[in-house]
Amino acid sequence: MALSADDLNAVWLTLRLASLTTLLLLLIATPLAWWLAHTRSWLRAPLGAVVALPLVLPPTVLGFYLLVTLGPNGPGGQLTQWLGLGTLPFTFAGLLLGSVIYSLPFAVQPLQHAFEAMGTRPMEVAATLRARPLDAFFTVALPLARPGLVTAAILSFAHTVGEFGMVLMMGGNIPGQTRVVSTQIYGHVEALEYAQAHWLAGGMVVFSFGVLLGLGLLQRKNARMLP
Repeated sequence: MALSADDLNAVWLTLRLASLTTLLLLLIATPLAWWLAHTRSWLRAPLGAVVALPLVLPPTVLGFYLLVTLGPNGPGGQLTQWLGLGTLPFTFAGLLLGSVIYSLPFAVQPLQHAFEAMGTRPMEVAATLRARPLDAFFTVALPLARPGLVTAAILSFAHTVGEFGMVLMMGGNIPGQTRVVSTQIYGHVEALEYAQAHWLAGGMVVFSFGVLLGLGLLQRKNARMLP
């Protein structure tokens, strides 16, 4: 039994969501990880804890508070309505926002570890060569942190693909708008359509295995490159 049109739409929406989430996360997480890796501010610990919250909070809890905050009676929802954007829950934009927040630690932590492992010496050398801090960041720091950048991108993408609780709370299960692979599998199981669920669930298993295998091979390659 092949995938149905609804299944393919869910796969396409999942890939679109994961791609946009990964792109936004890299833009947000890179400067944040750099700051966390080098700051001595007292805010480092509490901000680091906030970033890591999705690792320990059930996704339904995080999704519930986002739903309340961004709903029509919440402060975020009132702001978006005042701006003429409507409310974000149960829309693709809201699903994207929830995915970015939920996957944030999977982007920040690998980059932060890469920046910390790099140390301050490369940037100090670049400064002695009269490189501006921003130029040195793009030409020295980012290339040296490339393994962490790749790991952050892979983990962010894979984690977004596997979301369920956050997706269900913020996006619901609207066909063509917020119904992704995880909620499509849930719908098949509820309808006792186990054959269709097997196709999608099996694909998720293969995808997850490929991600873990790829990360393992990448780590081995990076370890061999170290002096």
